[in-house]
Amino acid sequence: MNRSSVPEPASRLARQLGTFDAVVIGMGAMIGAGIFAVIGPAVAVAGSAALLALLLAGGLAYCNAAASAQLAVVYPESGGTYVYGDRQLGRLWGFLAGWGFVVGKLASCAAMALTFASYAAPEFMRPLAVLAVLSLTVVNYFGVKKTMALTQVIVALVLSALAALLVGTVFGGQADPARLQIDDQWSVYGLLQAAGLWFFAFAGYARLATLGEEVRDPVRTIPRAIPVALGITLLLYALVAVAALAAVEPEVLAVAPAPLVAAVEAGQLAALGPAVRMGAVIASLGVLLSLIVGVSRTVFAMSAQGDLPRVFDRVHKRYKVPHRAELAVGLVVAALVMVTDLRSVVGFSAFTVLVYYAITNAAAWKLNGGPWARGRALLGLIGCITLAFSLPIGSVIMGAAVLVFGVSVFWLRRLLGV
Repeated sequence: MNRSSVPEPASRLARQLGTFDAVVIGMGAMIGAGIFAVIGPAVAVAGSAALLALLLAGGLAYCNAAASAQLAVVYPESGGTYVYGDRQLGRLWGFLAGWGFVVGKLASCAAMALTFASYAAPEFMRPLAVLAVLSLTVVNYFGVKKTMALTQVIVALVLSALAALLVGTVFGGQADPARLQIDDQWSVYGLLQAAGLWFFAFAGYARLATLGEEVRDPVRTIPRAIPVALGITLLLYALVAVAALAAVEPEVLAVAPAPLVAAVEAGQLAALGPAVRMGAVIASLGVLLSLIVGVSRTVFAMSAQGDLPRVFDRVHKRYKVPHRAELAVGLVVAALVMVTDLRSVVGFSAFTVLVYYAITNAAAWKLNGGPWARGRALLGLIGCITLAFSLPIGSVIMGAAVLVFGVSVFWLRRLLGV
C-alpha cells in the first residue's frame, strides 16, 4: 500500500499543523528565554567551559529528541512521555512522567511570566505577568492555528534580537577570541551542572510530541520536524554563546542580571542593547505560550486516563482544543505569579524534565527499534540521570520531593480504588 493512502491515526483534536508549522513550534519552544536566562548560571558554575557544557547538553538533547520522534510515530497522541511511559513501561512510569512534567512546567510558566514582566515593567511585575498568562491562554483557547500564527511572529522577532546581539558583539570592537580558552579552574562537576542548566534551554524540542493529535501525517511530520528544530537551535545557541563569551569575561556574564545585554553594551554598538532586551521580553512570551500549550495537553491526556480529574478531558466542539485543561493551566499559573517568585526554578524544572526524558529513553529502549536506536536510548537514559543528579543539591531535593509526593498519591489512589 502506498504511504500516502494510509489513513491518519484517529484524533480527538484537529490535525492542522504541517511540517513547517511543527518546526516553528519546536523552535518557538526552544529559542526563547532559555538562551537569555541560562547562559549566566551556566557560566557561573563552569566558566568558559560552559561552551563544552552546551555541546554536551545538545548531544543529550539529540538522543532525547530521537527517542521522542521514534515513540511519536508509534503513539501519535497528546501527552508525550506520559503516553509512552504508560504504554511501554507501565502506568506508574507514565504517571511519574506526566506528573513531573505538569508540576515542573507549571513552575516554569510562572517563571517565564515573571521574567517577561520584570524586563518589560518591573514596577508592575505581578499584574503584568498575570495579564500575559491570561492573554496567551485566550490565544490558545481559540485553536492551535492562532497559537501557530503568534508563534511565527515571536520566533521572527527573537531571531532578529539575537541577530542584533551577534552584530553588537562581533563588530562592537570588544570581542577577544582569547576569552574562549578554558582556564584551569573548570571541573567535571561544574561541567555537568552547566550541562544540566543548559538542558533547560533545550527542553522544548519535544513539545511536538505533546501535540501529536494536532499534527498532519504525524508518522512523517514529527520525526522530520524535531531534529530540524533542534539542529537549528543548537547552531544558534552555539553562535550566541561564543559571541557572548568572546565579548566579555565569564565573570561578567555570571553576575549580570541580563547577561546578553551586558555582552552587547560592553562594546561600541551598545545602542543595540535595548533591541536585545526587547528580544528577552518577547522570548519569554514565546516560551510561556508554548509551555501553556504543552502542559494543557499533558493535563488533557492524564485526565482522559483518570490520573487527573476527568473534568479536564473535554474538547471544545468548535475549536477542537482541550479548552478546560487550557483554562485550568492558565488560572493556576496566574495564581502562582501573584503569590510567589519562581524566577529561580531553572534547576528544579531541569531536574523534573531530565527525569521526564529519562523515562522517554527507557520507553524507546524497550520499543526495540534496532541496535543503533537502543544504544542511543541507553546513552540518553544514562545522560539524563547523570545530569539530573549533578544539578545543585537544592534543585535535586525539591524535584525529588515533588516526584515522591506524586508517586505516593498514585499508590494511595490505587490502594483505595479511586
